[in-house]
Amino acid sequence: MKLSALGFLGLAVFVTACTVRTPVGVAMLSDNPAVAGGTFTSPGGISVAVDVVEMSEKTGVCGVWAESETQSVLTKGRAKMVLGPAAVLLGNDVLLQGLDFLRQVPPARSYAGTEANCVVIERRWTAGDASRSVKIIIPRQVVYRDFDGLGTMDVVFRPGGPSAHPDDPKPWQTNGGS
Repeated sequence: MKLSALGFLGLAVFVTACTVRTPVGVAMLSDNPAVAGGTFTSPGGISVAVDVVEMSEKTGVCGVWAESETQSVLTKGRAKMVLGPAAVLLGNDVLLQGLDFLRQVPPARSYAGTEANCVVIERRWTAGDASRSVKIIIPRQVVYRDFDGLGTMDVVFRPGGPSAHPDDPKPWQTNGGS
């Protein structure tokens, strides 16, 4: 069987997305971890906090996630599904995809100093890495779908900032949301 370059790239992305990462250690998050998250179209939201650090001359990714205490029954337990296609970037470089290794913690206003699970990737740490920006990308996705005689009901995860803590701004409070 021959694969085109595009087919091979798609297969590589699929295999990478299916990789289950096992944490290799723990660390305390810095005073200013990268934070992201989002809300669902039903009640609830998710927050993610990540640091990218040097670990034995390699690049390490450490982080946590939290879900709202008022999570809808339709989305409770679906955070790992939402974190599966999520990615961490250092500058413009994608370090890894699949954040299901992150440690679950209670929602908080800040995740600074929180004990986090860490993985080490094969990328060597370089001197300039400490000053590069870290970004978390969590794609918009359907997390629940129901069909009945009246039609389809979808519950969608919408990226848009940390949203697990009750004090986190919600899209419908700041700009009308979508």
